[in-house]
Amino acid sequence: MDIILTPKAFEWYKEELDLQEGDAVRFFARYGGCSTVQKGFSLGVAKDEPVEPGAQTTVGGITFFIEDGDIWYFDGHNLTIDFNEQANEPVFIID
Repeated sequence: MDIILTPKAFEWYKEELDLQEGDAVRFFARYGGCSTVQKGFSLGVAKDEPVEPGAQTTVGGITFFIEDGDIWYFDGHNLTIDFNEQANEPVFIID
């Protein structure tokens, strides 16, 4: 699986989470919310350090990752993080 982060989404995370080169951001499955992939679950985000990454990408010296234990959530799909200008927030596209 691939993690794709658009430049605008990267800048938003960098500013909102006060990210510096060498930091890492984890995307993880959490109970509750809504999803187009897993009913009853949604995607969480946290500044964290990888332990057993199942997928990762590095942009601007910052690692964005999904732990191996959370890969099931994506059901074989890729994760694209884009930016919604109207809502002024990132959006997750699982394709």
